[in-house]
Order: sequence, then structure tokens, then C-alpha cells
Amino acid sequence: MDLLIIGGTNFLGPALVAEALASGHRLTLFNRGQSRSNFKADAETIIGDRETDLQRLAGRKWDAVIDTCGYLPRLVGLSAKALYGQVGHYTFLSTLSVYPLLGGANRDESADVLTLEDESVEEVTGETYGPLKVLCEAAVQANFPAKTLIIRSGLIVGPRDPTNRFTYWVTRTAKGGQAIAPPAEQPIQFIDARDLAAFTLRRVEARAAGTYNVTGLARRMTFGELLPLAKKALDSDVRFHHCGDDFLRENDVGEFMELPLWVNRELAESFMTFNIDSALRDGLTFREPAQTIRDTWEWARTQPPDAPKPADLPPEKEAALLAARLP
Repeated sequence: MDLLIIGGTNFLGPALVAEALASGHRLTLFNRGQSRSNFKADAETIIGDRETDLQRLAGRKWDAVIDTCGYLPRLVGLSAKALYGQVGHYTFLSTLSVYPLLGGANRDESADVLTLEDESVEEVTGETYGPLKVLCEAAVQANFPAKTLIIRSGLIVGPRDPTNRFTYWVTRTAKGGQAIAPPAEQPIQFIDARDLAAFTLRRVEARAAGTYNVTGLARRMTFGELLPLAKKALDSDVRFHHCGDDFLRENDVGEFMELPLWVNRELAESFMTFNIDSALRDGLTFREPAQTIRDTWEWARTQPPDAPKPADLPPEKEAALLAARLP
């Protein structure tokens, strides 16, 4: 297939590029060329912004396009409209954040999604990110009504992850010693970027239309299961001390980003338990979590010590928590 990828240089993008090239597809990347990533694709690259430079794609034909970086419906609508007649199929990479944080366990693709009172808003914040993605999905579907594939991905992990949310637990495991951890019973869902890329490409090859929740694993996992896996995979002497929600709140620990991936019980039961039966039925598979952990560690250890870590529990705060937690 001749594929056009909008974006393609950060995290999921390189995984998609690698999967597509390994599958024998011919690639064109369209992006602004502003990524700080050192990723170099063995593919044609057209530098441009979808707001001002879509004419650089004029006169070309592709079998399908994969849009990895759409955040504003106006701009996604521009690319969808411009590419109508030039591509036969449009895949939009969306997010499970289109759903309300609290909506019950085991939600599938038919669950209610978020809305914006003012749909002209273009500031991306924690409150607008999800509903703007809903409108982006609609913008694509309006232009490709029977040829749109929507991938609502969950927490994406693995090598090249710029957020440090999952990587924190890998590097903290490798460091060893006494460590603070969320409640052992907290459910957690995540998907290796390479598994997400493989599923997406297989659905594109099938010219599939529709919407998929795509996260993992195939069975429910908890922190109490993940962290021993990491310890074994990295042959670490770490000892994790699982703390309850009340203890963490009383000690002013921030959810999700300060203690990465920790969320309160009600939110965890709602937002870490999505139904992925449709994706599993249509071919979603997962590598072993231990492999993701080892590969993430091999990548993380090559990063400079001062690399940005948006999600991180500072060592001094962890030490204070350990002092309060241990007898």
C-alpha cells in the first residue's frame, strides 16, 4: 500500500513507520519537522503544517492516511477535506479521554462521550482535550463517512515514551531499594506502542471502518501484578511498599503524574477497566509485559540524566513518604 502518515516522528509515529516498512508498504510522512526526536524515517518526508501547507500534498494519491497528531477539529477538518479524493481510507488516532473520567467499569465504544458547550474553543487543556478529540473524530467522519477508522488508544507505553508515566516504574525498579507504590489492587491498563501500531496497520490493510477502544492487556492487571513482573524482568532488589489512597492524599501526593499512574479507587475502576473486546476479536495481540519493561529500560538508560520527566516522584519526597510509611 501507499500510505500517508500525518506526523510520524514522536513515540507512536516511529512504531507505525517501523511496522509499515516491515510490512512492505511505501510511506510518505507529512509533518512540520519540528520534533526534537532523533528519529529518522526511511521514507519520503514532506515538511508542512496542515493549517497552511496542505497544497504540498496536491496531485498525489495514497491508498490510506493515518493521522497521528490531530487535536483541533478545525485543522483535522482541513486535512480530511483536502485529502478527500486523494486517499481511499482515513485513520484517526484518538484517545480513551473522549469518555468521561467517571462512567463505570467495562465501557465499550458505545459509551457516552464528552461534549463542549462552545465548540469553537481551540485551547487544549485537561478539560478540553477529550471533547476536542470527539469533534476531530466527527470532522473525519463527515468527509469519509464509510471509510473512517477511529482508534481510541489508552495509555501508550514503551521505548520513546516522552511522558515518563510508565517509564518511571521501569527506572524506579531498576534503581532498587525501598520504593513507594500505589495500592496493589489498583487496576492498570496500558499498551505497548508497537502493539498499537501493529493492530492499527492490520486494520488499515483491511480497509476497516468503525471505532475501537485499544488498550491492554487482554486480561485485567493490577499494580500488585505489574511491579513484581518488572522486578523479575530487570533482576532488581527493589522492595515496593504499596500505600493506600488515604495515606497518599494525606501526604499531598499528586495523582497520575507525581506518583505516576496512581489514581483514586473510583477513578481507577472507571478509567482503567475499558472494554476492548472488539479489538481483541479483530486481531489485537500483546507482547509479554516483561518484554515491554526490558525494552523500555534499554531505551531509558540511553537518555540524558536531565531529559524532561513530566511524570515523576522526586527522590526526596519518596524518602519522606517512606519515613512516614515504615515503622
